[in-house]
Amino acid sequence: MSRIILHIDMNAYFASCAQVIEPKFQGKPIAVGGKSSRSIITTASYEARNFGVHSAMPVFQAKKLCPSLIIVSPDFRLYEFFTRKFIDIIKRFSDIIELASIDECYVDVTHKISINDNPFSFVKSIQDAILDETGLKCSIGVAPNKFLAKMASDMKKPFGITVLRKRDIPGMLWPLKIGDMYGVGKKTAIFFMDIGIQTIGDFVHYNDQAYLKSKLGKMYDVLIKWANGNDESIVHTESSDAKSVGNSRTFSHDTTDYQEIKEMFSKLAKSVSRRAQRDELFGVTISITIRYYDFRNSNRSLSIDDPTNDYEIIFMNAMRMFDQNYQEGRPIRLLGITLHNVAKIDSFAKQLSIFDRETIRSHRKVDQIVKEINQKLGNKSKVMIAAEMIGDFDE
Repeated sequence: MSRIILHIDMNAYFASCAQVIEPKFQGKPIAVGGKSSRSIITTASYEARNFGVHSAMPVFQAKKLCPSLIIVSPDFRLYEFFTRKFIDIIKRFSDIIELASIDECYVDVTHKISINDNPFSFVKSIQDAILDETGLKCSIGVAPNKFLAKMASDMKKPFGITVLRKRDIPGMLWPLKIGDMYGVGKKTAIFFMDIGIQTIGDFVHYNDQAYLKSKLGKMYDVLIKWANGNDESIVHTESSDAKSVGNSRTFSHDTTDYQEIKEMFSKLAKSVSRRAQRDELFGVTISITIRYYDFRNSNRSLSIDDPTNDYEIIFMNAMRMFDQNYQEGRPIRLLGITLHNVAKIDSFAKQLSIFDRETIRSHRKVDQIVKEINQKLGNKSKVMIAAEMIGDFDE
């Protein structure tokens, strides 16, 4: 039996999260980013996109296009809260889930669909449950593999459901612009267009595939397979007794910008730190993954003396490994950070002195006190929602 894979993509995620907790933002053009005119837009609401505002756009340019644009600061604690919420909802429908990033996931529903009388209704019920219980909209791609599901979820936004089967490829996939194909970065798209390849179909039917392979290397094999609708990769689920806590994120465009790279590592380190702290896990090995534009990976790791789940320690060591190993000038498409060999602090008892264990416990108590104080501050209009979120997030 063919697999049935969903790709669930939260729509304008960061901006939508802000609109959910701030009713005054609903229906307004808002964008997430720094307040400085030199800052870059991370995400724009659909109201803002109607003015031409989009991610990676400088704030000053966005303000020219939309003078009424509201800029809100990123809140990764809030985003992770909502991510936990929508993943918990999806788990009611299938336990085979792979979190691709903070706002998207793959779900294998092969068995669930096979026993369901109305497959479309089943998928729609997932979408409706996420909206009803979080206030957030998502688009869902339904396909026989992860690549096609990913492409399908982009076809109807916001709040769409798209089915993309193998027989639909000539009519639905091949007419798309080559730059819209997952896995094709900005420079690769320019290469394709320079030789007359404008669409995914043009790539599939190009008359000199040997030339493409000579130029693209290993990446060619992956892209041509995907362009023909083939992808054997499975949906990977995280083990409940995982020995690591990690996160990775693909850039919206291949980049060599050091500040952009540093900011991504900071976001990843915060995510890993918060997940580890949430589960009271500490690790003694930190690793990074650098995936370049040509899909070649560079993985580096180091061991540290004391078990940690601290953001600054994770971030500092990740940047240290990056600075020592980055092949300067090579565009990067993905970065990742993982905290390995994780366990509860008591599992390190033989390695730590009594003083070390008590120091770590003391720091955790201080963190908890700070969280409780922050929970009690904040303005009156937010207090009920914030209290619920922080309380749930810290459990």
